Amino acid sequence: MIGLLIALGVVVLLLIVGIVIYNSLVKSKVRVEEAWSDISVQLKRRYDLIPNLINTVKGYATHERETLDSVTQARANAINATGGPAEQARAENAFSDTLKSLFAVSESYPDLKADANFRALQDELVDTEDKIQAARRFYNGAARDLNIKIKTFPNIIFAGALGFKEREFFEVEESEAAAVAKPTEVKF
Repeated sequence: MIGLLIALGVVVLLLIVGIVIYNSLVKSKVRVEEAWSDISVQLKRRYDLIPNLINTVKGYATHERETLDSVTQARANAINATGGPAEQARAENAFSDTLKSLFAVSESYPDLKADANFRALQDELVDTEDKIQAARRFYNGAARDLNIKIKTFPNIIFAGALGFKEREFFEVEESEAAAVAKPTEVKF
């Protein structure tokens, strides 16, 4: 009888531990999904700003068609990126590079740089880029926390069986990381 009570106690204890681990993993998974949603919202905001910025530049820089077309194509590629964080990061890095070329074009047009619409759009884009960086950090932190939980004992026993998988980080390319570390020179 005592052996049966001990066995029942062990089963109940394992069940409670399993429930606690499962709830913890679910909470971490939801945080990762929320963080990815934040990135998606900010990227959408960025995508919505670009056509306005391009149209403003077109008025001044009609012969810079190649640059404007490459920004438009990179925007479309970034919007249509359907993979995980690694594929999205590659598309976003390419998009960021073409945006840099767009702002380089604007340097050649003093009237454009002085245009209130262009400045407002540029400020909105800078604000959006800052929000994207914050959302990336939040996502990577949430992904890190989930990955740690999945890999640590005793969670590792339950995580795989319950279908929890590690998440990729949203990585910045080396060239972009170097550009972020180096101050940007702005001339007006």
